[in-house]
Amino acid sequence: MSSTMYSAEQVADILGLHVRTVRGYVRDGRLKATRIGKQYRITERDLRGFTGETADEPARAPHAHVSTVVHIDDVDRLTMDRIVTHLGAAAIGGSSPSTHLDLHSSYDESACRLTVFAVGDTESTAAVVSLIGALTRQHRT
Repeated sequence: MSSTMYSAEQVADILGLHVRTVRGYVRDGRLKATRIGKQYRITERDLRGFTGETADEPARAPHAHVSTVVHIDDVDRLTMDRIVTHLGAAAIGGSSPSTHLDLHSSYDESACRLTVFAVGDTESTAAVVSLIGALTRQHRT
């Protein structure tokens, strides 16, 4: 996205209009602008939209984020360390520019309860939940 901003006078020159006409379009809401001090500023994107040009930007695809809390009961300190270490390694090892994953954990030693907080894209979060399932099944056998 371009961050070029034009004054009303510059837009008038570009469109071959009088500056009062451009200001009228802004006041009427036909041309989107931001008021900075006593002057209007129009982004290149808004100017393109006003003139009917299509933006060169690709359409953004919708994306989803998942947040989950996993409670694991009856976990001793050694097992907690093993699970947290595996989750940390998996989160670091699976990192790519398009992957977003935040992991946090909390261990209540008196209740022998590990709580894992995972926030990220759907695939990464699902992988974390699956790994927790595998690690807890492994501990039971």
